[in-house]
Amino acid sequence: MVLTAPLASNFSNLDWGIVAVYLAGTVAIGLFANRYIKDMADYIVAGRSLKSYISVATMLGSEIGLVTVMYAAQKGFTGGFAAFHIGLVAGVTCFLVGVTGFIVVPLRTLGVMTIPEFYGQRFGSGVRILGGILLALAGILNMGVYLKAGGIFVTTITGMTDPNSVNIVMTVLISLVLLYTILGGMVSVVITDYIQFVVLSFGMIFMCLFSVYHLGWEKIVTTVQQIHSDPGFDPLHESGFGLSYVVWMIFTYGLVSCAVWPTAVMRVCAAKDTEVVRRLYRWSSVGFMARFIIPQFLGICAMTFLWQQAGPGSDFFTAEGSLTNDPDATLRAMPLFLSQILPVGLIGLVAAGMLAAFMSTHDSYLLCWASVLVEDVINPLMGERLSTRSRLVLARWSIFLTGIFLLAWSIWYPMGQDMLDYLAVSGAVYFTGAFTVLLLGLYWSRASRVGAYAALLAGSAAILGLTPVREALHLTTDNLGIDITAAHIGLAVTALSLLLMVAGSLIFPDKPTDTPDERI
Repeated sequence: MVLTAPLASNFSNLDWGIVAVYLAGTVAIGLFANRYIKDMADYIVAGRSLKSYISVATMLGSEIGLVTVMYAAQKGFTGGFAAFHIGLVAGVTCFLVGVTGFIVVPLRTLGVMTIPEFYGQRFGSGVRILGGILLALAGILNMGVYLKAGGIFVTTITGMTDPNSVNIVMTVLISLVLLYTILGGMVSVVITDYIQFVVLSFGMIFMCLFSVYHLGWEKIVTTVQQIHSDPGFDPLHESGFGLSYVVWMIFTYGLVSCAVWPTAVMRVCAAKDTEVVRRLYRWSSVGFMARFIIPQFLGICAMTFLWQQAGPGSDFFTAEGSLTNDPDATLRAMPLFLSQILPVGLIGLVAAGMLAAFMSTHDSYLLCWASVLVEDVINPLMGERLSTRSRLVLARWSIFLTGIFLLAWSIWYPMGQDMLDYLAVSGAVYFTGAFTVLLLGLYWSRASRVGAYAALLAGSAAILGLTPVREALHLTTDNLGIDITAAHIGLAVTALSLLLMVAGSLIFPDKPTDTPDERI
C-alpha cells in the first residue's frame, strides 16, 4: 500500500496567498535594510549593537528554522521519545555556558568577528587561513542538504506530485534567500529572525496541542511502544541510540551548537557586551531545548498518524511493520501529517512561518560562510589590503556562488542517513578541530601554532562518518565485523585532535619572542 497517492493536502489558494504575502514582506525587509550597511561590521555583526532581548530572539530565530524542524521531526519519527535526550542536553549545556561564560565570553572580550580571527590573534595568520578554509568548506557541506529539506517540506505540505517539483521549489527558495541576504546582510537577518521567531514559536506550540487533540495521548504512546519497543523510550538502550551516540549528542548538539558553531558565535560577536552574552545563553537555553523536543514530538505524532492510515507495506513502514530505511520518506512524514490535519488558512500560516524560518536560517549561514571566506581567507592572503567596498563585493559574490553550490548538492547528493546525523558529521569536519583550538587557545598558555595546525587538520578526518564515505571505504559492519558508527568516528576524531594539539604544543612550542603575525 502506497500512502502518498490517496491523501490529498488541505492546502488551498488562500494558503498560497498567505505564503506569497509573507515571503514578499521578507524580501522587502532585505531591500529596506540595505540602507544601513556602511561597512563590514554592519554587514556581518550588525554594528555590535544587539541587546539582550533581540539577541535571544535572533539566535533562536536562526536556530529554530525549517531545517531544524524537519531533521528533528525525522529523528522523532525514527527514534521515538528517546530522541528527546538531544533537546535536553542542548538546553542544559546552553544554560551552563551562559552561567560560566565558557568560550563565548572570552571571544566577545577579544572583540573578534569570526572564530578564525581569534586563530589569527592567538596563533598567526597561517592558522587563521587554514581554519577559515576548513570552516567554510565544512559549513557549506553541512548546509548542502538544507534546500532538500525545504523542497520536500513545500512539495509535501502543498500536495505537489510532479517528480520535478522538489527541484523547482529549491531553485525558487534559494533565489529568494540570495536576493535579500546579499542586499541586507546581518541587519536583515536580525529583523527577519525576530519576526519569524515570534510566528514560529506560537505556531509550533499550537501544532503540538492540536496533534494531541487530534490523535490522543494514549494512542501516541501505544504506537511508539508498538513500533520502537523499549528503545523508543530509553536513549541508552543498546538496540536504540546507545551510550556512544548520547555522548556524541552532548558534545555536538550540546556544547558545539551553542559555543563553537559559527552562526551562534556570530550572535556573541554582535552582542553589546559580555553581560548580554551571558543573558543571551541563559535565556536561549529553553529555546535550544524546545527546538529539538517540539519538532521531535511532531515527528512522533506523524508516525502515529501514518501508522493508523497505512500501516505495514506503506511508504514509511516495511511489510513486517518496522520503519523504512529511506531517509527521504521519513523526512517527508511530518509535513505530510500536517497537510492532513491542519485546516485551510491555518496551514498557510504554518507554511509561511516555516518558509520564513527556512530563509532566516539560510541568510544567517550564508552570511557566516561568506564573512569567513572574505575576512579570514581572502583578505589575509591579500595582506589585509582590501578596501571595505571590495570586501563587501567579495562577500556578496561568495554568498551567490555558495547558493549555486547548495542547489547542485541538494539535487545530487544521496544522504543515506538521518539528516540530523549528516549535519553532525559534516559539521564535525570543522568543529572537532575548532573546539580543541578554541579550548586550549583560550585556556592553556602553552598551546602553540604547530599544535593548532595539527588539531585542525585532524578534525577533517570526521568526514569518514558520512554514510556514502563509509560505504565507499568499506567501513561497515558487513566488512569489518564490528559496528563503527558516525558517533564512534566523531568521538575518536575529537580525542585525536586534542591529543595532537597537546603533543604538538609540547614538542614544538612557540618561541617566546614570536608575535602572532610572525607565526606563519
